[in-house]
Amino acid sequence: MNSSQLLGITTFAYLLSAVLYISIFVFRAKKLGLTATLVTLAGFLINTAGIGMRWYESHQMGIGYAPLSNMYESLVFFAWSIGILYLGIELKYKNKILGAFAMPFAAMAMGLAGLKNQDIKPLIPALQSNWLIAHVVTCFIGYAAFAVASGFAIMYLIKDWREQSGSGGALIASLPDLKVIDDIIHKTLVFGFLWLSAGIITGAVWANSAWGTYWSWDPKETWSLITWFVYAAALHARFTRGWGGKRIAWFAIFGFVSVMFTYYGVNYLLAGLHSYGGS
Repeated sequence: MNSSQLLGITTFAYLLSAVLYISIFVFRAKKLGLTATLVTLAGFLINTAGIGMRWYESHQMGIGYAPLSNMYESLVFFAWSIGILYLGIELKYKNKILGAFAMPFAAMAMGLAGLKNQDIKPLIPALQSNWLIAHVVTCFIGYAAFAVASGFAIMYLIKDWREQSGSGGALIASLPDLKVIDDIIHKTLVFGFLWLSAGIITGAVWANSAWGTYWSWDPKETWSLITWFVYAAALHARFTRGWGGKRIAWFAIFGFVSVMFTYYGVNYLLAGLHSYGGS
């Protein structure tokens, strides 16, 4: 079995995981809870094996690089990061319904990966650096946290809207309390912000070694900084003005839109030093 087959199985596992968690929420099928967690864990382990196998296959081809260099590989790692982050959150908060708003992101990431070129190709000179792993890992753990936070923000807004309109019902009542959701969003944003900050720093060091400058205002760099400021503003407002609830929820959603443009849109819409990321 090769890496493509393993990662194909991962796609179906994450999709099944998302369906199971959504079923737990919509149909209040609590009996599916353990199955959903086991499927998610299995998907994550297969995802890990697929990444490891692709790394091994690159060595067999005489290339030997960490599989984090192109859009296909980064999407696979993005899904992996969401998977491990969600499993940690579920373990901490003991609430299966959270998966209905987190695991669809992992399934979508793997679905998008399946549309990309999966060939293993030699790295261009700019990517032949030990900073590749540090930069991509730190950035995508941050991106994964922001994806999960935006999912929980949607959960918060749905529950708040239905409660304000007096049409909550049993389905909405099954969601965690608003204060709990707000706390999860906040902690996840802080976690993601720290990793994104590390990603920008490692990227600057890598840029200096590859292109001789720490910062060149490349579109990817510029949008990374914009995204950083969006989350910095949200967390600053939280700490200094006590912002929470709907304000932070909207910040989390808007911030993730910025993340996706930084990650996905820039590669296809704005030419720059990072254009190879769209390959």
